[in-house]
Amino acid sequence: MKPCFNVSTAIPGPRSGSCSVFLVAALAVFFLPSAVQARDNIHIVGSSTVYPFTTVVAEEFGKTTGFSAPIVESTGTGGGIKLLCGGVGESFPDMANASRAIKESELKLCADNGVKDVTEIKIGYDGIIIANSKEKELYDLSKQQIFSALAKQVPGKDGKLVNNPYKMWSEIDPALPAVKIEVYGPPTTSGTRDAFVELVMEKACAGEEAFKAAWPEEEMRKKNCHLMREDGHYIESGENDNLIVQKLRSNPQAFGIFGYSFLEQNLDTLNGNLVDGVEPTFEAIADGSYPVARPLFIYAKNKHVDFAPGIREFLKELVSDKAAGMDGYLAVKGLIPLPEEELQEMQKRVSDAFSVKK
Repeated sequence: MKPCFNVSTAIPGPRSGSCSVFLVAALAVFFLPSAVQARDNIHIVGSSTVYPFTTVVAEEFGKTTGFSAPIVESTGTGGGIKLLCGGVGESFPDMANASRAIKESELKLCADNGVKDVTEIKIGYDGIIIANSKEKELYDLSKQQIFSALAKQVPGKDGKLVNNPYKMWSEIDPALPAVKIEVYGPPTTSGTRDAFVELVMEKACAGEEAFKAAWPEEEMRKKNCHLMREDGHYIESGENDNLIVQKLRSNPQAFGIFGYSFLEQNLDTLNGNLVDGVEPTFEAIADGSYPVARPLFIYAKNKHVDFAPGIREFLKELVSDKAAGMDGYLAVKGLIPLPEEELQEMQKRVSDAFSVKK
């Protein structure tokens, strides 16, 4: 069959019945891209910590509205934001879950790719847990002890930095178990990892004279305080926190680092160890007394509001009292709710950013 038109010239009329059908389809695609390309589902990527909460909202949304349930993928915070900031259009996600705030470098990546309007929505709080098997005792670990176990470099006997020599917990403190240091934790792309090194490693490292001497410039010192050992005692275990839970069941001597909700779901088999004398309970995270707590976010791309059906409605459900309130269904799943005033602020932010423009 001959083509209906030469692509280098203006489109002529159809030459045959079969060609007419082809041309009508081609014109429909050419003139009505949104009707053909629009997705049926909202697409959400990002943090494995926020994933369970967004998934619950997505399931509820699909069951109680006329919209399809959003597709939620666990890619890690860093990977999710990178995908979100990749561009505008149906091939890019609409939202990214994040277990830390977006970085300036990520905002620049967004801007460079034409993603200039992204709304930050805080959905609640979470604690980072140092867990172990219930087959072993509950420990009270200080941030300093955790740093000494996991840091790439620590102060040596001469006061200078050395590669971490500790193989056993008891070498750090005789009161700790005489077992090999094995800690399963998140990789560098994880928001949980980012929050952990900031809240634990950096805090413990801040007063160390050896680090001050080696890195007088504060930003470089922070960067080096964040480095985790790479000799097999800290084991990067991917973005799926459930995998770490499974490893602790099969290796009772080990410890694991993950979000509070995963501990709450596995309290029959796991301990949540104390940090600086504070047990990681719902109440301690909510009132700020647990020292390893952080906010959780969703970043929504404003320009995508009409790329998939139901984006406005889904975001309103996400921050509704029914979902995110003190007695909401997300609290039942382990999310630490925002204070009432802060939740109302998020509800207003969603309403203002995603209301129907007249």
